Amino acid sequence: MTDEYSDLSIEAVGAIDIVTLDRPAQLNAMTSEMIVGLTRYFRGAADRPETRVILLRGEGRAFCAGIDLARENSSTVQGSIPDMYRVQESLSDLVIVMRRCPQPIIALVHGAAAGGGFALALASDVRIATPAARFIPSFVKIGLSAGDCGLSYFLPRLVGRAQAAQIMLAGQTVLADRALGLGLVAELVEEERLIDAGMALAGEMLSASPMGLRMTKDLLNLNADAPSLEVALAIENRTQVLLGQTDDLREGVAAFLEKRPPTYRGR
Repeated sequence: MTDEYSDLSIEAVGAIDIVTLDRPAQLNAMTSEMIVGLTRYFRGAADRPETRVILLRGEGRAFCAGIDLARENSSTVQGSIPDMYRVQESLSDLVIVMRRCPQPIIALVHGAAAGGGFALALASDVRIATPAARFIPSFVKIGLSAGDCGLSYFLPRLVGRAQAAQIMLAGQTVLADRALGLGLVAELVEEERLIDAGMALAGEMLSASPMGLRMTKDLLNLNADAPSLEVALAIENRTQVLLGQTDDLREGVAAFLEKRPPTYRGR
């Protein structure tokens, strides 16, 4: 699978895919080819039901340093308005397909997650980080807005508007301890344990039925913008009734009563 995606390494470990941003010499800064590869991978995830959880990580010293301005400068900063808009749309498409991807995405963040790298982490469902991780809204430091690639959407929902405003307006680097305190990351682990921590959490997710896991991600996404409790409850109720018709529910209940692990078939 790796040969299909430029600047990426993809390893399947059972039902878990480990997707690695693989430009370590450039701190995994994103090229247009990497963006296309990531978009293709996440868009195709719905057609790979055998993959149930995705880990997203960076090779080398950082998670992702954002857009590779040294290579992409002509189109991202100095290009014409149509050129710049095409780049913006490609980044926006990547964020959207990550949210639509039915599998939960766990971002494993070490070193810098800057600019577009920050956005990749935020577009993931869960973030586990190392004590040396740092999240940097770097767009605002180079003459652009801090709001890019969904940052102004995700960050206030994760940490609250006041903290998001402080971070984005001042271009503040969020160090690991602060990220944990704000709820931006779920857990801090030493770098040598980062993959193991991600695999452990993915393993816990795999204890859910395939449709139960997928629908839970859908609920989290939909109800983040639910206009009222009543709407959120209605979406939950319909989801439970739908899942109640699956063979996996019957298997899950039987396994619970018989005190054994369930064997789900995704039906």
